[in-house]
Amino acid sequence: MRPPDKAMLPFDEEQRSFNKNPLDDEVLLSGQFWGELRVFLAVAKTKSFNRAAEITNTSQPTVSRQVKRLQDAVGSQLFISTTRGVKLTKKGEALARALSRLDHTLYSITSNLKAETREAEGTVRVSITDGLNALFAAPALLQFSAQYPKIQLHLKSPLNHIDLRENQTDMMIGFAPSVSSDIQFTKLGQLHFIPIVAKDYIRNRGLPTSNNLEQHSFIQSEYYSARTGLWDSWQQAASRGRVAHYCDNSFAYGMLVKAGHGIGLLGSYTLVEPCFVPLEIGLRISVPLFLLALTERLQARPVRLVFDWLAGIFGGSNPWFSDEFKLNNAPSEYDAGFRKMFNLEQAGGTGND
Repeated sequence: MRPPDKAMLPFDEEQRSFNKNPLDDEVLLSGQFWGELRVFLAVAKTKSFNRAAEITNTSQPTVSRQVKRLQDAVGSQLFISTTRGVKLTKKGEALARALSRLDHTLYSITSNLKAETREAEGTVRVSITDGLNALFAAPALLQFSAQYPKIQLHLKSPLNHIDLRENQTDMMIGFAPSVSSDIQFTKLGQLHFIPIVAKDYIRNRGLPTSNNLEQHSFIQSEYYSARTGLWDSWQQAASRGRVAHYCDNSFAYGMLVKAGHGIGLLGSYTLVEPCFVPLEIGLRISVPLFLLALTERLQARPVRLVFDWLAGIFGGSNPWFSDEFKLNNAPSEYDAGFRKMFNLEQAGGTGND
């Protein structure tokens, strides 16, 4: 669509009286209760007046008074008291969500301002699953910190695996690209999932095969319940046996498999654990990895440095995340940290020979 001809416009950009911005207007639309809004958000997040008082460094009676003043100002009840604490009303939840977005925006702006006055210094918040964090990001962080000692990472389990903004972090390792104009993403590698069982399980229950899954136990997770078609082969296999346990924490899920509770669907990289055995039951699932970040935050050098660092760790150059599926990969800089965790430097192998 062509821009309108300036000759056809009733005003032009130089007419300041017709082209003001909100900062030219002295009126504060939100009224005189910004402090109360901050206290309200603390209560909404903690579901507790006492806990909100601790976070805001005030007292419980003060929190109660400020919430009451806010409710009187907006003319709506924002909380309902329950036996488990306070619960947001529909209007309270709408206000809390709006304030949560504002809180994150203010955090981003102030972080960017600090970054402009210092060289590669500040806190960068990253959403990443527990398994990928523990086995790849955390071990590699030592070298990154040595190079950029003033950058702090806040590594968080994702609250939302689909929406980066809902996590209130600067970036996220996710499983889908973003269509939002304010989010930048890059395609990383492929996360390959395979059915795995512990050697102790095989000793106690025998080796699971395509012909005897009815005799075996599975570890199930809500991660694999999406009805997109991607996880159908796993769901079909698990339905033939018995679900021993459910677990939605990716790291604890692996520990349940390691303890011998049943067959689990795990990333191929977990095969560096000597007690794990891959199963040949005609089941392999590959999921693309994406690195997503708020475009506005990428202008800050610390955020860009962390973004590039994570892209290197989880990109296709890491053999565990390459497009080509392999059961075993030679030791490399990418998995040196978690091979050391499993004492494989001394063992001299993966334990799957």
